[in-house]
Amino acid sequence: MKIAKYISLLSIILTLTNCGFYSFTGASIPANVKTFQVNRFENTSLLIEPGLERDFKLALEDLIQNQTNLSLVTSNGDLVYEGEITNYRISPTTSTSENTAAQNRLTISVKVRFFNRKKTEDDLEQSFSFFYDYPGSSQLVGTIKTTAHEEIFERLTQDIFNATLAKW
Repeated sequence: MKIAKYISLLSIILTLTNCGFYSFTGASIPANVKTFQVNRFENTSLLIEPGLERDFKLALEDLIQNQTNLSLVTSNGDLVYEGEITNYRISPTTSTSENTAAQNRLTISVKVRFFNRKKTEDDLEQSFSFFYDYPGSSQLVGTIKTTAHEEIFERLTQDIFNATLAKW
């Protein structure tokens, strides 16, 4: 009886892992798609944060590698991501009675071009944006900046993943 349970469980696991159309992350990747590449995201925003384009590229690569079984390549990928960082803006969101900022908001926007070389009807060009609020008495440096970038990148990359591979 135990052997039958183990064989059934093994059959289910093999079926799910060998199927190119199913993923626990919600991605729907055709079986013939094996690789992806992320090209440089040029920073074209008015306010330039050094290294931002490299950090964003790495965050997008990491997310796709962690949520799919696709292999990262530097050229000729089945899936290609590229684009620009179009906005990096710090703005006050609320003020105090002394007319100073009680809270600031960092907003980062990216324009993404996605090419599926195996299924061109899935190609996409779309802008994504997200923000992080921090105290007006703080400067956007050190751990505040690191946390802001990480939280914004986490949301942006997940939104890009959902739009291109999960079709949400």
